[in-house]
Amino acid sequence: MERSRDMDHKSARVSAKTPSSGDEFKDVIKGLIKLLMLVIFLGYVFIWILMPTLNYRTKWLPVMRTEFGFSTYFGLAGLTLFMLMFPMLLLACLGCLYLHLKKQKTNNHLIREKATGGGVLAAMRRPMLVKGPLGIVSATELIFLAMFVALLLWNFFIYLRNAFPMITPQSAAKLHQKIWQAKLEAMAIRIGLVGNACLAFLFIPVVRGSSLLPVLGLTSESSIKYHIWLGHLLMTIFTVHGLCFVVYWASMHEISQMVTWSKTEMSNVAGEIALLSGLVMWATSYPSIRRRFFEVFFYSHYLYIIFMFFYVLHVGIAFCFIVLPGFYMFMVDRFLRFLQSRDNVRLLSAQLMYNPTSTLFVNIPCISKLQWHPFTITSSSNLEPEMLSIVIKSEGKWSTKLYKMLSTWDHDTDRTLSVSVEGPYGPVSTDFLRQINNCLHDALVMVSGGSGITPFISIIRDLIAMSQTTTTCETPKITLVCAFRKASDIAMLDLILPSSGLKLSSDLNIQIEAFITKDNEPSDEETQKIRTLWFKPSPSDRPISAILGPNSWLWLAAILSSSFIIFLIAVGIMTRYYIYPIDQNKSKYNAASRSILYLLVLCVSIMMTSSAAVLWNKKKYKVEGSKQVENVDVPSPTSSPSSWTDREIESTPQESLVQCTNLHFGERPDLKKILLDTKGSSVGVMVCGPKKMRQEVANICSSGLAENLHFESISFSW
Repeated sequence: MERSRDMDHKSARVSAKTPSSGDEFKDVIKGLIKLLMLVIFLGYVFIWILMPTLNYRTKWLPVMRTEFGFSTYFGLAGLTLFMLMFPMLLLACLGCLYLHLKKQKTNNHLIREKATGGGVLAAMRRPMLVKGPLGIVSATELIFLAMFVALLLWNFFIYLRNAFPMITPQSAAKLHQKIWQAKLEAMAIRIGLVGNACLAFLFIPVVRGSSLLPVLGLTSESSIKYHIWLGHLLMTIFTVHGLCFVVYWASMHEISQMVTWSKTEMSNVAGEIALLSGLVMWATSYPSIRRRFFEVFFYSHYLYIIFMFFYVLHVGIAFCFIVLPGFYMFMVDRFLRFLQSRDNVRLLSAQLMYNPTSTLFVNIPCISKLQWHPFTITSSSNLEPEMLSIVIKSEGKWSTKLYKMLSTWDHDTDRTLSVSVEGPYGPVSTDFLRQINNCLHDALVMVSGGSGITPFISIIRDLIAMSQTTTTCETPKITLVCAFRKASDIAMLDLILPSSGLKLSSDLNIQIEAFITKDNEPSDEETQKIRTLWFKPSPSDRPISAILGPNSWLWLAAILSSSFIIFLIAVGIMTRYYIYPIDQNKSKYNAASRSILYLLVLCVSIMMTSSAAVLWNKKKYKVEGSKQVENVDVPSPTSSPSSWTDREIESTPQESLVQCTNLHFGERPDLKKILLDTKGSSVGVMVCGPKKMRQEVANICSSGLAENLHFESISFSW
């Protein structure tokens, strides 16, 4: 149906598709899954709240140990395995099922209604804190952060309240302690217990293929800041934990405890190794070090393997299941990425669906076999279904080496470049078009600085495809505000349109405001030519494809569930008949050996199920992928020398872009004026660029000067 509407003197059309009975049934199932996930998560959080209380330790714990511990095949580890690890993995599997059922709405399903401010939900998403150590934080994020800190404080004070009354002069004297020494030891132990809450959630934000983050409307890239927050909290708490024990041992004249590796109790040496590796990662992750010495930051973060291994040896396998669910999901994701990266990509072929602002991780072995660098995808799978493109700017050491290598290749070189990729990773849907109530924005303003324009290139290309295919819903008015340092950087605007020479549709209302801040007038450098290199096809070329095929969410659920079941069966048999033999009352192995055996079984179960799933999908789609590579249209080396080796492309905006582009030399954009002058009852505002630019835009959107501005920041957190 259609109806007219007064908006910027234009007629907006409405599309409303009557849902079928199958769609309604899927919606009901999705609603039930989300409700079940909410109940499970609240129960999981309730266990963390209850854990430090006396009721839990004196009433619940003995019963649960009987049910999940000694009466099962899992020993003492059965309690934490079923009470704290199983619920989180169940959540991940349910998330996979939900995402599989959630179909991506096409543009014909979008509804143009009278846009509102979005109410309370929109207000909660607006930036509340703009400047400070936390970065740009919304009210929702601040509330959840406050709740998490409150959980940590609750655990700490309840632990101490229950522990300190048990310390008396008599009890301290039995251990040759003074009262303050006994309390210091008790406090050090409880501080370590509090830190486990941070470790339990630490790895979840960095699971790139996570099924939990998309359910919440998050991506792994946008969730990196949560990993940073948790990392700072974790290392602060664990550092205090370690220092308290050092002070305690020194006061007791037992400094030799620092080099003690107990076979029955906690290993102090293992804890110290874990803490030292964590401190190295912590020190190299600070922004100033990460920016100036990225390779130091990158390689030092591989110490997470040492950190987690010795953490398990320090606390024991029975206790580590409290914090293992997040790391378990991370290991599955990491091994799948490892399998995907084994294939080399030499051609520009791609056949998969991805959404704008998606990220692709790239490795070029001839430059570095270990370094993986993330780049925003600039192409659109709707506009260019067989091509995937990224932009690499020559700034750091890695990109400079790549630029120098490509620039030295002459015309007659038989060029092949081996490239491995991971991803793409991105949002589940194109939510940049919608506000909280699922109505379309009237206008979309994209603010970029330098190479921050790259995610907006993919958005604009997607909108071009939308304007060509959609007849029932008008795309919002687009304003791109881009700031460049030099006039030569205007060549970035060439990338807005694909190389096929497609022109902008008249149905797409777009305005580009380009600001050149350093140069006051056009220079000869602005007219420089872009040199394009074409690579020779190779029989070993492979297309970029989803590692688990089109039904990746179902396959991920299968991997998570089957690997966990295999782990349970193997551990149950091993514990009952090997670690704790039936005819013996004690273990044949010490604590460290049992922990290593458990970890080994865990890794093997993940590797078996993941490899089987990947091999199955490779075999199923191998023929289709080979045909795709063969059908890729690349310049023929026999057609003409210039078409095969180099071709020249003008760096100024293409003709169809010139008409909608304004160049401003020697100016900086007046963002406040641009945003406040944008008409529309709902304006989506996206920003990607330097920190100060993002803060300025966030400050304008949260100032209350305009209620129609809806802010979203895109940062290169990876």
